[in-house]
Amino acid sequence: MAATPEMRASDGDRDRVAEALREHVAEGRLTIDEFNERLQQVYQSKTYGELDKLTSDLPHIDLHSLPAQNRPIRVRRGEGKSMRTAWGAWASVSAINWVIWLIVCLTSLSFVYPWPIWITGVWGAGLLAATMFGQDRRR
Repeated sequence: MAATPEMRASDGDRDRVAEALREHVAEGRLTIDEFNERLQQVYQSKTYGELDKLTSDLPHIDLHSLPAQNRPIRVRRGEGKSMRTAWGAWASVSAINWVIWLIVCLTSLSFVYPWPIWITGVWGAGLLAATMFGQDRRR
C-alpha cells in the first residue's frame, strides 16, 4: 500500500525526517534556527504530506537508511577548543585550591582534611565524561 499525503505518519516516520534534517544541517543546507523551527514542526506533523513539506526544498535523502549508526565522526576545526578550555579552567582552579589547602596545612602545623578533592574530583569526573561521551564526540 503506497503512502498518500493524507495518511497518518508514525513516530518512526517523524524520527527519520528529523534525522534527515540533522543531515542537512551537517551539510550546511540549513541554519540552526531553521533546523529548530522545522524540527518543532516535524513533531507536530500528523500526516506524510505535512512531513514532505518540511523537506520539499532540500535534496532527497533516503530516509529509510537513516540514521546510519556506524557513520564516521566528522571533526570540525576548533571543536576541541571548548574541551581544552574546560580542562584548562579545571586545572587552574584545582591548582589554586590545592595550594590554599597546602598553605592551611603548613600554617596550622596539622593535617587538614583534603577538601579540594571534592572540587577537583567531582568536576574532573564530569569533564572526563563530557570528553569521552559529550557533544564534541556526537558530531
